[in-house]
Amino acid sequence: MTLSKLTRRLAAGAALAVLCAAAHAQIKVGVDLSSTGPAAAIGITSKNAMLMWPKTIAGQDAQYIILDDGSDPGAAVRNIRKLITEDKVDVIVGPNITPAALAALDPVAEYQTPMITLIGSASVVEPQEGKKVWAFKMAQTDRAMADVMTRYMSNHGVKTVGFLGFADSYGDSWLSEFTKFADLRHIRIVATERFNRTDASVTGQVLKLMSAKPDAVLIAGAGTPTVLPQRTLVERGYKGAIYQTHGIATPEFIKLGGKDVEGTLFPTQPVVVARTLPANHPSKKAALAFVNAYEDKYGKGTVTQFAGDAAGVYPRLQDAAARALKAGKPGTKEFRVALRSELEHAHELVVPNGVVNTSASDHVGLDQRASVMGVIRNGAFTYLGQ
Repeated sequence: MTLSKLTRRLAAGAALAVLCAAAHAQIKVGVDLSSTGPAAAIGITSKNAMLMWPKTIAGQDAQYIILDDGSDPGAAVRNIRKLITEDKVDVIVGPNITPAALAALDPVAEYQTPMITLIGSASVVEPQEGKKVWAFKMAQTDRAMADVMTRYMSNHGVKTVGFLGFADSYGDSWLSEFTKFADLRHIRIVATERFNRTDASVTGQVLKLMSAKPDAVLIAGAGTPTVLPQRTLVERGYKGAIYQTHGIATPEFIKLGGKDVEGTLFPTQPVVVARTLPANHPSKKAALAFVNAYEDKYGKGTVTQFAGDAAGVYPRLQDAAARALKAGKPGTKEFRVALRSELEHAHELVVPNGVVNTSASDHVGLDQRASVMGVIRNGAFTYLGQ
């Protein structure tokens, strides 16, 4: 064999080796969750769902690195910087509380790493400009949830509402969106109060709300801290309807609230009420499949909306990564940039909590097929309608 032929053969072999390495490169997913602290009821079920993710994404080996931020936005930012700069992840999943997700915009934009959050507030992705172009969101927006909720209120004779929300960005966003749709449907907000996730008493706020005599009260919070204001309303003799947001849909809320949360009305997504969804709902098959698999692993009645959102991240990644791999190898800036771009091109992608259609201006991609009304009936989350 001549030297030139040997050289060409070695070069071809080297090129093939590079292609094979690229074909089997590992996709690294960095996850930040609140597995402890006030938001633990949300973070734990999200983590449980992630532990069910397949070990490959778009044919590539996948590594999932999961960190706990303790429900602290500062810790979330530190976690995300570590995941990006030390672990060299291709994408961030989480955080699952709004203040942490907003704080995380700085590092993901700085290092051009896409982030798929698990929060309800649309504030992390709207408007689509600046740092927010690197952020995506799995959960339905509070805007869509406020829409379905106020529609139900209007259809059931609610004319006045008292608002009691978290004293943070979650409460701010809900007050803003709920006010818009309440005005649209001629529902008056007659009193507005706020509380902290760690408050031991909300008696003062509840008494002020009750003095306004609203037809209904909306508690705008998430997780188990929202039991306290509802229990206080019940103990003080409030007889009107009590609404909560989609942030309550955890078994812990029902367990902690007991009889005090029976009859709670709330907007939610398909996974929470999967077994009572109408047969023709587009996400029923996917929602039921996930619920059955999750409860087989973790026990009956353990599934949550947040677990469903986390489950939906995987098909989002699978869908986008399959196309992004054509532009770059995992572990490179080219792949991260392409992955961000391809996350904008989901089309009629069915996930457990809805059907996703994203674009450059819409980094959520869910329509009203992902929003339903539920009620707590006989200690279970039950479908009411849309």
